[in-house]
Amino acid sequence: MANNYYCPICRSNINIGNSLVFSAKSPENKKGLVFLDTELGNYTKSTHPDFELQEGVEYKFYCPVCRAKLNKEENPNLVKVHMTDREGDEFEINISNIIGEHCTYKIEEKRVQAFGPDADRYKKYLDLPLEYHKYL
Repeated sequence: MANNYYCPICRSNINIGNSLVFSAKSPENKKGLVFLDTELGNYTKSTHPDFELQEGVEYKFYCPVCRAKLNKEENPNLVKVHMTDREGDEFEINISNIIGEHCTYKIEEKRVQAFGPDADRYKKYLDLPLEYHKYL
């Protein structure tokens, strides 16, 4: 059994094969589907040719099933999904929603595992206890 990804709101599976599926919206209100590789730290992505992602632009990400906004309230530059691994362990996965920013975080209780060359950007934020996030 491979890793499975699902929406933290409706708990629907949002991966098909090796692709994690999101609906996304640009600041200019352009909408489309985004397929991300399910391998943590692999930043391969694809979209329909009519929905071209712009480097450095912050997108809003939504569950393709229930349409819930997946950008974290505490830090809207991160998208939150859940993952279960081959052993059935559950993790929170945070992915940057800024195109070209390569950082992903695998969170289990108080342990954060960071992936990608830009991982230091939010890691300090994720290492802080939740009660201190309001001061950032």
